Amino acid sequence: MIQGDFDRRTLAKMEVALDRVCANTPVGEEHDVRKRIAKGIVQCAKTGNTTLGALTDAGERALARLSADALKSA
Repeated sequence: MIQGDFDRRTLAKMEVALDRVCANTPVGEEHDVRKRIAKGIVQCAKTGNTTLGALTDAGERALARLSADALKSA
């Protein structure tokens, strides 16, 4: 899927960022939640911003958007 788009080091950082963000939320193991967070991380990496901090921040922003969307629909 995305393996051809990024080198191994970037993929490893993306995985760490995903795990860190998901570990900080009680719903972090839900597939849809992980998928939305991962999309935010991938979008960040595609811009060339591949530091662990930037990728984690992107994941946290995606989680915040997901939380905001959930509150709107409640």
